[in-house]
Amino acid sequence: MSESLLNSIDFRPVILAGGSGTRFWPRSRRARAKQVLALDGERSMIQQTIERLKPLTSLDNTWIITNKYLSREIADQLPGLPAAQLVQEPAARNTAPACGLAAFLIEKQNPDAILGVFPSDHVIGDEPRFLRTLQKAVALAAAGENIVVLGIEPERPETGYGYIETGDLIPDGSALHVRRFTEKPNQHKAEEFVAKGNYFWNSGMFLWSARTLANAIREHVPETAPLLEAIAAAYGTPQFDEVFRDLYPKCENISVDYAVLEPRSAKGEHLSHLYCVRADFDWNDLGSWASLYEYQMTTRMRGDSDGNVTETGGHMAIDASDNYVYSPKKFVALVGIKNLVIVDTEDALLIAHRDNSQDVGKIVKELREMGKDELI
Repeated sequence: MSESLLNSIDFRPVILAGGSGTRFWPRSRRARAKQVLALDGERSMIQQTIERLKPLTSLDNTWIITNKYLSREIADQLPGLPAAQLVQEPAARNTAPACGLAAFLIEKQNPDAILGVFPSDHVIGDEPRFLRTLQKAVALAAAGENIVVLGIEPERPETGYGYIETGDLIPDGSALHVRRFTEKPNQHKAEEFVAKGNYFWNSGMFLWSARTLANAIREHVPETAPLLEAIAAAYGTPQFDEVFRDLYPKCENISVDYAVLEPRSAKGEHLSHLYCVRADFDWNDLGSWASLYEYQMTTRMRGDSDGNVTETGGHMAIDASDNYVYSPKKFVALVGIKNLVIVDTEDALLIAHRDNSQDVGKIVKELREMGKDELI
């Protein structure tokens, strides 16, 4: 994509930064979710997300959809972000209403603007490759009523991600037609997908014009679309907060994949205007303590000779291996343990087997039922 073409496109990132990050408890809390934590380096996940997009846009063109618990922390971490573009959902309604609201808001300003939807908590390696891939996707999204998803070539039969089945290459070879989107499969299906070779992990990164997405919401989520349009119409007026609080909780609680992408793919790959751009950069969706351990070991090479990844005030390991330990203020001694996750904060201590780290979110659910809000 030439620099002149890129400069002619109004590119606006929409960063999805809601949620509570329960699988990273006890470090993550309602007001300190995964995206505002520095899990990989000195800067938080959302700061890294914004930083890698800087060569293509600015904070003035960036929108962030979050919640009331995280908005203050995000504003503090991103001081140049216009306050009006930090949108606080009054209720969690999944990604379709969040993306749709951004589309209706931006459609009022410039319907041809290209929205890039990005989760706020992904780790991206080789940022020059990421930018080249993104430029191709932006150009394709701007070339018509196209919906573009970045697809990750699967490294293993992962059951925790959605998949994209692809068809033929488009004429210039920059993308593949999308045949269908498939939600998280069982192990057998995941193995089948990987063996076929034409399936990609769904990265959750999408590109489309504001008009294209707004029209897709009108078509596929017809009961929610008028609510979002009414909210967008009130934007910038004294009534906005009241209208937002009243109407947004009435929106359907549904992901953009279910709401828009799956119905669109049912039209057939050459009629759907759905395209997959192959992502040839390192990508990781840090979804659990175990995935953070694996990332630190394999990509960052931060483990010791026994495979222990530690962020501590010093540690000693005797007959202990393959553990993840976070206790930045304390010296930690490990004796005779293996494959554990140990996370020590001021008011809570987590000890879990790495294989069960996906279940940490269940602790938060139990704490909520017990009324232990101070630990949430």
